[in-house]
Amino acid sequence: MANIKQQVKRNLQNEKKRLRNASFKSSLRTAMKNVTVLCAKNDPKANEALSFAFKKLDKAQAKGLVHKNYVARHKSTLATLVNTTFAQK
Repeated sequence: MANIKQQVKRNLQNEKKRLRNASFKSSLRTAMKNVTVLCAKNDPKANEALSFAFKKLDKAQAKGLVHKNYVARHKSTLATLVNTTFAQK
């Protein structure tokens, strides 16, 4: 551990940010998983879950937690999943 006051403070700030980012990433993965689970159950609430997952993905990109291609890839995958699940009717 550093013995310079400024670096000690920086280490504490970094740890707080790391925990906050880890929590947000976890909730992001949960939101994406909820879409797939609802699609597997043919639950009409999948559209609501999809819009919530999109919101989480966009926010994660804005915060700089994930790359824009990661967001685009997952948005496309989830949208395709929901569309194919409910287009069969």
